[in-house]
Amino acid sequence: MQSVRTAVIGATGYSGQELLHYLARHPAFRLALVTSRQYAGLALSSFVHGLPRELGALVFADLAPDFALAEQADLFFLAVPHGTAAPYAVALREAGKTVVDLSADFRTTDPAVYKEFYDHDHPAPGFLAEVVYGLPEIHRERLKSARLIASPGCFPTSIILPLVPFLRAGLIETDSIIVTSLSGVSGAGRKLELRLLFGEVNDNMYPYGVPKHRHLGEIEQELSLAAGEKITVTFVPHLVPIHRGMLSTIAARLTRSLTDTEAFDVLGKAYGDEHFVELLPASSLPESRQVAHSNRIQIAARIDFRTNRLLLFSAIDNLGKGNASQALQAANLACGLNERLGLD
Repeated sequence: MQSVRTAVIGATGYSGQELLHYLARHPAFRLALVTSRQYAGLALSSFVHGLPRELGALVFADLAPDFALAEQADLFFLAVPHGTAAPYAVALREAGKTVVDLSADFRTTDPAVYKEFYDHDHPAPGFLAEVVYGLPEIHRERLKSARLIASPGCFPTSIILPLVPFLRAGLIETDSIIVTSLSGVSGAGRKLELRLLFGEVNDNMYPYGVPKHRHLGEIEQELSLAAGEKITVTFVPHLVPIHRGMLSTIAARLTRSLTDTEAFDVLGKAYGDEHFVELLPASSLPESRQVAHSNRIQIAARIDFRTNRLLLFSAIDNLGKGNASQALQAANLACGLNERLGLD
């Protein structure tokens, strides 16, 4: 198996650290570069523990987004905050490199939608036409030739995958979708912020990003593609006092009567052969601990006969299938590899 020189730009955040642990056991992606402005000059092992010795010996670099950086590797993961990834993506794509962006800089492919949700113009609109949204179960064939991949957010992953089969089948009223999601604290990123301190989060839960969370742009984009019409949803995220994990509950009115078995069959037709999608029978509902530290998503469906609503439930690890491991799954496809490499 041919080795692929790989770099992680921004390797000290939650996303970057999670990705490093997956890359450490990947048989083809050879980690050649890690960057960090804050820890430049220090060995990787001084900050990220539990890695093989040869990887721990790598030294953090602080490199500008230019051709000198591009020479260091062939595959680049951008694990930097929103707003700082685009300059790296532009320089690396101009150098012909494959880029997987874990930030939100390229997830919405319409510049107007981007501006609506992020309150400024898109920093690299000329590159949006080549972006592939990195949900393998939805965009597998396009990912096989992708060179600029926008890795989905955790909330969108937990919402889009359950809904797409029902939208494609025309089984739900498109103006009736309501989503409530619960996220662990790591979903906010590794940063100092009052509302994320232990004393604020412990023994506490609260909604945020209401009524227009930034992830709505990519959620509605992908749901609209599946439905063939413009979709808007009501989405209320909540922060809960766990480090990692995500649970989403989705409700929508049905266009015709369905049984629980028929709803399960809709999901089975879409995902029955998907290795990382676990469809739960009527006796079970998703739990975050069942998918922790994995690239799996659990999905369940129920029919509320009293209200003629479809209820969908999903659980993911927000740092795994909602972030780093899904980015790796997409990168495997882009590099012509088995998408399960480094993930089982």
